Amino acid sequence: MIVVSNALAMYKTQYLAEIDYMSNKLVSRRGAWVTLGLALIIMTTFFGVFSGSKAPQREGQAPVDSESMQVAALLQEFDDAATQSVLIVAVKDDGSKLSGENIKSLDVLLPILDKRIELSQNTNKDETAIATTSGPMLSDDGEAAVIITPIEVGDSNTETAEIIKAIRTDLADATPAGIVTHVTGGPAFGADIASAFDGADFTLLLATILIVAILLIVTYRSPILWLIPLTVVALADGLAGRITAAAGEAWELEFDSGIISVLVFGAGTNYALLLISRYREELAKHADHRDALAVAWRKTVPAILASNVTVVLALLTLLLATIPLTRGLGIPAAIGLIIAMAAAIFVLPSFLAVCGRRIFWPFIPKHQEASSGESETDLKINKRGSIWRSIALKVVGRPVVSLIAGALLLAIMATGLIGTSVGLDQMEKFRTKSDSAIGLEVLSKHFPAGEAAPIFVITKSESAKEILTVVTDLDGVVRAHPVGISPDETLTKIMITSEYAPSSDESLDQIVQIRDYVHGIKDSGALVGGSVATDLDARSGNQQDLLLIAPLVLGVSFIVLLVLLRSFLAPVLLLIVNLASAIAAIGAGAWLSRVLFDQNALDLQVPVLAFLFLVALGIDYTIFLVHRARTEAIELGTRPGMIEAVTHTGSVITSAGIVLAAVFAALGLLPLVTLGQLGLIVGVGVIVDTLIVRTVIVPAIFSLVGNKIWWPSKIQN
Repeated sequence: MIVVSNALAMYKTQYLAEIDYMSNKLVSRRGAWVTLGLALIIMTTFFGVFSGSKAPQREGQAPVDSESMQVAALLQEFDDAATQSVLIVAVKDDGSKLSGENIKSLDVLLPILDKRIELSQNTNKDETAIATTSGPMLSDDGEAAVIITPIEVGDSNTETAEIIKAIRTDLADATPAGIVTHVTGGPAFGADIASAFDGADFTLLLATILIVAILLIVTYRSPILWLIPLTVVALADGLAGRITAAAGEAWELEFDSGIISVLVFGAGTNYALLLISRYREELAKHADHRDALAVAWRKTVPAILASNVTVVLALLTLLLATIPLTRGLGIPAAIGLIIAMAAAIFVLPSFLAVCGRRIFWPFIPKHQEASSGESETDLKINKRGSIWRSIALKVVGRPVVSLIAGALLLAIMATGLIGTSVGLDQMEKFRTKSDSAIGLEVLSKHFPAGEAAPIFVITKSESAKEILTVVTDLDGVVRAHPVGISPDETLTKIMITSEYAPSSDESLDQIVQIRDYVHGIKDSGALVGGSVATDLDARSGNQQDLLLIAPLVLGVSFIVLLVLLRSFLAPVLLLIVNLASAIAAIGAGAWLSRVLFDQNALDLQVPVLAFLFLVALGIDYTIFLVHRARTEAIELGTRPGMIEAVTHTGSVITSAGIVLAAVFAALGLLPLVTLGQLGLIVGVGVIVDTLIVRTVIVPAIFSLVGNKIWWPSKIQN
């Protein structure tokens, strides 16, 4: 034991010596300029090398081995694989019935749509005949007509969007007066999702920069200082965008680049706030700003590293997810956060070292020498942070009341989960209704709603008749008929039209029923797919991912806290609090979505991503606070140490929390409800974490448990 203890002591001494050397070298006159030069070279190189990289389209909604994805793969074997139907729904602009003359006037649209088909035929490499436009077909109530036209879809939703846009332009110019048309169907929905992001990433980036700039100006009260962290983080985000796009292209990862930007700006700004806050504090104790910066770097880098490692490892657990859009986010987000951390701990200090103390103008921190008989501990307990000291004293003075009040608030927030469902239908996925969603809504009022989202069954050809007999007699099936045979004639494609609205509870139950029946037909090899089947498989996959990812995220967070705090009890209690906070935030976010935005359900990916971000990012603030508390506790004891920790980190944690919450809230500017809900839940969770969990609940727990919180380590005071 003595040998091991001596070895650990020697390693710690060597480690501290290396850290001291690195920090002093980094902020020295020569070291700062060398670091900035190297950073410039690295960024310029990567910007040039990866400038043309483009991540794959975000289309993988269901697990790759799910039945619906197997059907999607089999459909590619048919001659008409690239051909899908688009529906043009026509109604009177005053809502009245369509007259015979109105129906006849719609015939003018048919040659226009057929011409669009001819253009597709001219570019069809296989020279496969494409069906012509059919219709218009009048609804039973006489209030709507539908025209069905096949199109050759592009290799991605973005390419298909160009075709849909051209169709809508043609229709706008030719639709008879008094009639309104909407283009809907599977290809139109995919195209509208792709089109919705045109310029959205730039809008999000601009809004994020503006939010961070305003909050940094308010935080620092300086017309100059805010430019440095914002510039560093913005460059990190630009670099991350190019490298993650290259990674996505190389490994075929599907992800949302907007989320990457939010994470880089949010985490990078948090790291900057922590470092600059400690730098300002150390300037009062050091005459040389480089000495103050070196000490601040040494004191904050362990917390930044621990925070970054926690979130990165948590994100990497997404590699085990079954949903491609969830799995694809892991590596790019981890890369983005590593770049943000590197920029914060290397580039930012170099900038600060070059600029010196004057960067805080007009509120430049002045060196305060300790008077005779006054220790450094006495010096740091000053008037600055008196509001947070007052809060900490009240919480630590009445820990039971504080803990009960905080826990009660979390419990009330968690009740928002009551009545919360998961899964949006096609019409609910957009923040503002798209033309395809409006078209589906109109179609559902006058025709079988399933017309826009047919169900496909792929079966062995010898079983096709038996499959047709079985499915035709099922409730909710309007019609079923074969629509294609594979080139080797071994497989038959059957299309089923449902009377139920796509992704409604009835349509999802219908998929389960059809699968049960066709799977029971011996040796048919029948598989059921289509957009509704994909939605069903996506729901199952997301539920599976949540049950897998959530424990892994908690496990990763526990290990990092265990290593950082060298305690078993503290990480256990902190994770329980973090878990409760995450559940409360999801509940509150779900309730706000229902009340404020009339969104009666959460989208499929929201629970798993919200839980990951809430736990992993919430641990950031735990680490910032508790790492400081442990440092102070060694000298002062746990309760006084926690008071000092809240006093000195309260302002920076609150500022960091507000920045992160505001940045995530910016996701609401994007057109998809998924991202808006994610931003709302994480934003609420971060604010609660900042103002309630880190300010009230955690200090109350540490006050109640006392020095035993560090068990099995011991704190002497």
